[in-house]
Formats: sequence, structure tokens, C-alpha cells
Amino acid sequence: MNHLKKIIVIFSLSLTSAFAQYHIRYPDAIPLHGEWSFALDPAETGISGKWYMDQIPQGNRIDKVTVPHCFSSDPRYQFYMGTVWYRKTFAWKPSAGKRVILHFDAAYYKTHVWLNNQKVGEHEGGYTPFSFDITGLLKDGDNLLAVSVNNDTWKTGTIPGAKDTGEINAPFMGWMNYGGLVRPVYLTIEPEIYAENIKIEAVPDLEKGTAVIRTNVRVRNTTSQPASPKISYSILSDGKPVPVKWKTGPGQVPAGQTAFLAAETSLTAAQVKLWNLDDPNLYQLKAIVGQDTIAANFGIRKVEVKNAQLLLNGNVMKLGGGNRVVDYPGLGSVEPDWLIEKDFRLMKEAGMEFQRLTHYTPSEYFYDLADRHGMLIITEAGNWQLTPNQMDNDSMRRKFKSQFVEMAERDWNHPSVIAYSVGNEYHSDKPAGQRWTKDMIAFAREVDPNRLYTFASMMLNKLPANPEDEASQYVDFVCTNTYGNHAKSLDHIHKLYPDKPILMSEWGTRADTKDEVFQAQHISDIMAEVRKRPYVAGTSWWTYNDYQSRYHNTAANGYRPWGIVGPDRSLRPAYQTHQKELAVVTIEKTGFRTGNNGTHQLKLKIHVRPDFPSYAVRGYLLKTGNTTITIPNLSPGESKELTVSIAGFDQYAKVGIYKPTGFLVTEELIDLK
Repeated sequence: MNHLKKIIVIFSLSLTSAFAQYHIRYPDAIPLHGEWSFALDPAETGISGKWYMDQIPQGNRIDKVTVPHCFSSDPRYQFYMGTVWYRKTFAWKPSAGKRVILHFDAAYYKTHVWLNNQKVGEHEGGYTPFSFDITGLLKDGDNLLAVSVNNDTWKTGTIPGAKDTGEINAPFMGWMNYGGLVRPVYLTIEPEIYAENIKIEAVPDLEKGTAVIRTNVRVRNTTSQPASPKISYSILSDGKPVPVKWKTGPGQVPAGQTAFLAAETSLTAAQVKLWNLDDPNLYQLKAIVGQDTIAANFGIRKVEVKNAQLLLNGNVMKLGGGNRVVDYPGLGSVEPDWLIEKDFRLMKEAGMEFQRLTHYTPSEYFYDLADRHGMLIITEAGNWQLTPNQMDNDSMRRKFKSQFVEMAERDWNHPSVIAYSVGNEYHSDKPAGQRWTKDMIAFAREVDPNRLYTFASMMLNKLPANPEDEASQYVDFVCTNTYGNHAKSLDHIHKLYPDKPILMSEWGTRADTKDEVFQAQHISDIMAEVRKRPYVAGTSWWTYNDYQSRYHNTAANGYRPWGIVGPDRSLRPAYQTHQKELAVVTIEKTGFRTGNNGTHQLKLKIHVRPDFPSYAVRGYLLKTGNTTITIPNLSPGESKELTVSIAGFDQYAKVGIYKPTGFLVTEELIDLK
């Protein structure tokens, strides 16, 4: 976070290349990856036995594990649910005038932390980041960090957790409660007055081509005196400074507290490059706060809903998508960089461009890729099928708000994040569900007023008679989880809320409903219905990948086979079908002429779908063999005929369309006859 951090530490920890994602936010972070001691605590005797102390009777009962670590994915602990302990010793040399912050990108689910025999703090929530100032507890020499983590969320008081209705065999969420220090743990070193976070609001004027940039830096003053730190700002584009003039006001941070310090500037039309799906332009904003520096990437784009349409920078967007469950064999919920990159590419090339990823907050690295390569994401916190009693419970509301704030404060600068969801499949037809939706959206808008808001409803398929009968009256666009009678449900939702676009936030069928061929055909069948309905802005398949579960009706191998890819990301027939049906362009052979010496002329018509998915195509490429042709810019419904030279005597030619970002859109094997 600032250039002074690296001079304090006297030990060296190699950064495991598989987990480098936090370095985008904290480039000088000191990782605490690698080997930790590990022990189960099924009898909950760790605290009374003082397992956080320097000297404990270890014997041969302490295992060694590598953090980030998901104990639930280890065959030895696969079925364990309860408290575990992690311990690590590291060397340190304290330095006056510096603060040391201990960061956890996530730990599932309840976490207690000790340093050098003293309690540091605790946290509840399994998917969002948290941190502690440990400056006063560090000592010269070896320091012992002890962490207990409990993953027992099959209860009624946790988020996610169990219902309180007493239902038979359906008491808890449908994915695994993977436990452990599942994301990176690291330290940052800060001056006594430092920037904790930065929030950037980039508002374009689409008519003029200009933009206003507003920033709020949250500054913490750990000294005993009020402070008015000097702050300077800069914006970079492609690594080069953008000349701007900033408007700043006086700002004071009280002793021992935090305060937001605001600034504003404008970009001319010549300085503005909009962020969009296929041309995801990013800027970087840096703020120097006294001796500290904080930076974040951002994009300039406008997302809005009008006349039952979703607009990005004034252009109508109709897109496919998919829900991704954080689950991989042998890793559980640990997300190394290579897996995130693999999933991101497979999703992009399946036509998954607009989606609520899942019911919780994945690794931030996925959002970084979405920023850099183009993807529209709804991110969701808590409330998976909470009951009316739970939604009216003050404790549950506090927990949800805490998780939402942690999620939003991590993600509010990502241009890929266009909306937040306040829950999934709760009783939005009941008064408690309507209160929850109205209250939580109002709360969330105070945290981040610059996003759209929604939730995933399962009640609209019951066809409520009036719009006021269901909580979707409060959202910016409707999300519906629909697994049958798609046409009837979509038409009725549109009748209820005619001005709101609709995202099918879940739809699909399992690979074992009949067979994998049936699963693939289901995609084509439902797309035929969606294309008749211009108010559908998106379809997000449940799920991109298979995932482990203990929910009822899970397959005998422990997985729920909803995915278009298997647990190991092997492709099912449904993958190619989804790719073809959700491609914005189609390829049609219109002619073929055989030439001399094995050189032939293949005529192709490239057509941009007018219905679904649909958006303007700019900078796309056609590739076949060693030939690459730039496709002219096309609007929805437009076509262009291209002539491609084919050399050789092959019977077929493989023709692919690629985005300007390099991702495959669709591919056809053309018969050369």
C-alpha cells in the first residue's frame, strides 16, 4: 500500500505464485503463506487449554498444512465440522512510527485470532475480508500467530446457515461449508496516518463525452492528535499521467479515528475512454496521503435501466451468463490464480458475460479479470433462503449488513460489478421478505449509491396477482430463478413490472435429469423462447460447474451435476451448445469456389443476432488457418459477407470468431464443398 512497508521486515517469505491476487490491492504486502501447524478441536477445548500460548503440549498430534488451506478438502478431515486451529511463528523487528495490519482475505466461518498469547479479535462471515491492527502485540524476534476457525454453519443463526422451519432434510444451504483459512493471509505496514480504503465514482456524460471523477479516501489517524494530512491525487491511463485539476476541501481526521476526505476532477472528451464489454478500458487513481500511497483501478461507464432494457453506456445489452460455485476437487473453496483464470476463460468462451456469480463473494481476482477483459457481474451477500422469522431477526440483519459492507468496500471500484443482490430465494411474497428487501436495499444504497440493486426471486413463478404482492417492486431489475414454464413465467413477470428488465438469474437442468444430450437440448429449447421476449436482459445458467453438496437429491458421488463443465472442468455437450446459442454472432456459409493450385474462395455471412444475445460488435476477428480478417463494426441485426482464401485440399475448415480481447465467441466446422 505504501513504499515504506518493505524496509521494516527482517524475514523473507516467498510469495507462492498460485496466490498473488492480493498484490493488486497491496503491492508491498508481506505474505504469511506456506507451512502452518494445524489441529482439530472437536471437543472445543482449545481456548480452555490455551492452544494459543507459546508452550502447549504438542506431542505428535500437530499436523502441517499449507495456507491458504481448506481442511474440508483434505480426505483426513473431509467430514469434520467444528473448530480447528492454525499456528505460525514468524520473525519481526518493530519500528517506531509504523502500524502493522494483519489481513485475512477470507476465513470460513467464525474466526478468533491471538498474537503472542493475547487475543487480537474475532470475525464472523466466511467470504469477505477482515483485518486487525496488531502493532501493539508484536515483539522483537519470534512472534506466534494462532487462529481458530469454525465452519459449523448448518445452524439457524449464521449467514449462510440453516432454516428455522424444521423442514425435513432441507435445513441448510446447498453447497459445502468448506472450512479453514481459505484465502491469503498477509501483513501490511502503514505510517501512523494512512489510507485504509479509496472509493472512486466515475460518471460519464454520454452526450458530451466528458466525465466527472469523485473520490473519497478513508484515512485513519492512529496518533493522539487531530491531523490534516496533505493529499495529492493523480490519474493514469495506460501508465501515463492524465493532466487534470482537482477540487479538494479542508479535511481533518480526529485523533484515533477515521474520516473520508473527498476530491473531484473532470476529464475532457479527449481524455475519456469508456469501459465496456469488448473494450474494457481501465484507469488508475493514486492518492498520496502524507507518507502513504493508495491506488485503485477504475473504469468510466454508465449502467442504467430504461423501458425494460439494460443499458451500458447508452447501448442495449442482452447477454448470457452463468453461476459459478467456488468448488474444485482437492481444493474445496481455495481459489489459486490458475483456477480463477481457467474458469474465467471457460465462462467467457461459453458466452457467460452477465451473471450473478454465486450466493457469496468469490476471490477478488475474478473481479480483476472481469475488469481487464470485460464481464458484467452482480455480486451477492448472505440471505440464502432465510425464513421470515430470520429476516425479521435483529441479529441476522446485523450480520447481513456487516457482510454486505465488507463485500461492497472491497468491490466498489470494480467497473465489472454493475449491481448488488440482497439475497436469493427467500420469501419475497411475505411481509418479512418485503421489509427485508426494502430495508436492505435502502441500507446498501447508503454504502454504495452507484450500483443497481436486485435479488433473486423464486416466488414470481407462483404468479402473484399484483406487483405490490412481491418484493421485486423495490428492485432496479428483476431476477427470477425459473426451472420450468419459462415462457409463461417471463410473460407474467413482464406484465407485473413492465418497465423493468428481467434476468433469469437461475435456469437449467442437471446432466443426470435424463442424460447430457437432454441437458444440451434444454439450452436450445429455452433460448428459442427467450428470443421472443425483448424484455429479457440476461440468462444466467445454474451452474457453470458441478459442485459438492450434502443437500438432498445430490448424486451418489457427492456432486450436484448442474454444470456445463464437470467438477474438474471437463466439458459436457452442454458447453458447446451454450457457446453456440449464446454467441452474439453466427457464421453461415454462402458460397465456395475452387481455384487453381489448391487455393479456394470461401464466402461467409457474419450475422449479429437481433434478439438474444444481442449488442453491437466492434473489432471482432475471423480466424481460419493462418488467415485473420477484421470484421466490420456491426449493430444488432446487421450482417456482412466476407470472402476467405483457403489453401490446401482439406474437406473442412475450422472458422472461429474472436473478441478484440482474444476470447473465442463461436466456432464452426465448414464443409468445403
